[in-house]
Amino acid sequence: MAKILLEMKNITKTFPGVKALDNVNLKVEEGEIHALVGENGAGKSTLMNVLSGIYPYGTYEGDIIYNGEVCKFNTIKDSEGKGIVIIHQELALVPEMSIGENMYLGNERGRKAAIDWNTTYAEADKYLKMVGLSESSKVLVKEIGTGKQQLVEIAKALAKKAKLLILDEPTSSLNEEDSRALLDLMLGFKKQGMTMIIITHKLNEVSYVADKITVVRDGSTIETIDNANHDIDEDRIIKGMVGRELTNRFPKREGVKIGDINLEVEHWTVRHPLYPERTVVNDVSINVRKGEVVGIYGLMGAGRTELAMSIFGQSYGILAGGTLKIDGKEVKLKKSPTDAIKHKIAYVTEDRKGNGLILSQSIKVNTSLANLDSLASHMVIDKDKEYQVAEEYRDKLKTKTPTVEQLVGNLSGGNQQKVLLAKWMFAEPDILILDEPTRGIDVGAKYEIYCIINDLAAAGKSVIMISSELPEVLAMSDRIYIMNASRMVGEMKASEATQENIMATILKSGRGD
Repeated sequence: MAKILLEMKNITKTFPGVKALDNVNLKVEEGEIHALVGENGAGKSTLMNVLSGIYPYGTYEGDIIYNGEVCKFNTIKDSEGKGIVIIHQELALVPEMSIGENMYLGNERGRKAAIDWNTTYAEADKYLKMVGLSESSKVLVKEIGTGKQQLVEIAKALAKKAKLLILDEPTSSLNEEDSRALLDLMLGFKKQGMTMIIITHKLNEVSYVADKITVVRDGSTIETIDNANHDIDEDRIIKGMVGRELTNRFPKREGVKIGDINLEVEHWTVRHPLYPERTVVNDVSINVRKGEVVGIYGLMGAGRTELAMSIFGQSYGILAGGTLKIDGKEVKLKKSPTDAIKHKIAYVTEDRKGNGLILSQSIKVNTSLANLDSLASHMVIDKDKEYQVAEEYRDKLKTKTPTVEQLVGNLSGGNQQKVLLAKWMFAEPDILILDEPTRGIDVGAKYEIYCIINDLAAAGKSVIMISSELPEVLAMSDRIYIMNASRMVGEMKASEATQENIMATILKSGRGD
């Protein structure tokens, strides 16, 4: 019988007005990959924050038994000292520093005030090789892509002599190819005896790598499922997560009425803001009609986000050419998102925590941000009206929160995404650009977001949806554009598109990294 490396017994954690964890139990065997799944807000990350010492001993009830010892972690340094290392969903790397500097930040090699850089870079290179990265550790983090940055985080964990590695949504910002490579790396570590806990909403990944799966719902443990044969029924996991059958993961669009072309982008070319010699969007032309959902799919680095942000008031890059038309009339947007908003264009960013929301402010404040003029009289915001608007969108989008005065930073990822959508819906746009609208949220919350997208299209809005999840693009779109290496390389009706012919289009166009 395998040794129990970690046991969390009767863990209860309460925040003001909310019981985040209620007698949660978790057992992890040595050398296994254990998946922790549940809806946003179920308590998964809270449980791991208890384990890692982010929530110190004394702020929760229950016991952590690690390697046969009752542990009372007061800081993350305490847990790392035992070999428990957590990699959070939001990568904690400094772009302007080298890979090696990042890997040993706070864990420097050397004596006293003198850092031994030769040892630092030599050790860093050794761990980079272990995760399959050929880059020198002297390369700046900003010069490598997101997939490689994720591998740097893993190398950083290995440098801390990790025995239990916790990965929180490790593939949320990766394409399918990079995701599979990361999962295979985890399987390789497992063969070497490492124990891992993975938090993910991607059930195909759970089935692929996990030996056991613990389902958490509403802060309580529902069940732990054996997945030794890697053939788990995904519907069983979903039922445990959401408490009901979810027979169709994508809602049907009823009574679709697609109208005239609303937005046209012609021969759009954008250069990198810091390196003008680099073209990030190259001679791209697209259009979207009223009541239509247009999907844009491409591999990481294809230029999808750069295209979206440059359309939205040139909020990214240097526009080197092209025209933008709304309802057939050319529009010259100033270099300002405010001007885009005035022209009824909204951009729901992929980075809701960094660029989309103010986490330290309430739901009420965040909801009104993009349309404050409608709430103001003589430069003074009507607080009662602001509250009323926030309540209206809370009800409309079914945002789970006791009050709209709740800080956005305390919400789950799915509910944060709903607040971000509410912010832009309140701006009453005609054209919505949704960049990875379901990234990092669970299947139940995804379904609700899909329903909102369908409602927006049914109301005659023009919707552009960028997504790295091909099944999502195929299910939600009326038409699909395929982007690769800064160019638009294909266009298909969704009824004619398949995963195979979309990927074939990308590969035949000459893949860009």
